[in-house]
Amino acid sequence: QVEVSEAGGGSVRTGGALKLSCVASEFVSCMGWFRQAPEKEPEGVAVIVTGTEHTEYGDFMSNRFTISQDLAKKLMYLEMNNLQSDDTAMYYCAAQRPSYGGCSVDTLGRPNFWSWGQGTQVTVSL
Repeated sequence: QVEVSEAGGGSVRTGGALKLSCVASEFVSCMGWFRQAPEKEPEGVAVIVTGTEHTEYGDFMSNRFTISQDLAKKLMYLEMNNLQSDDTAMYYCAAQRPSYGGCSVDTLGRPNFWSWGQGTQVTVSL
């Protein structure tokens, strides 16, 4: 199983920015980010087909978030701009499971399809 670890979360003011990073033991064909706020269902943020420019974002992104990879460093990033209070959540880096042949942002957070790390907390306040 792919091991991933997230970093870069923190507390910011509304309108601020953060860049999350994810180190992976290996990159599988599809990687992504999802988030989960207390008492809410997981919400897909973005996916990327490894080694390509193909990405997909959750509907709420409004072009504020960007997913990217540095394959040489085995790092994946999530750059977040113009953060709002609704963005407050635990953010998770996810790796596609071998049995899952797809790469859809809508499936993020489902344990049958993805494995993920411990998460990094993002808190946005006024």
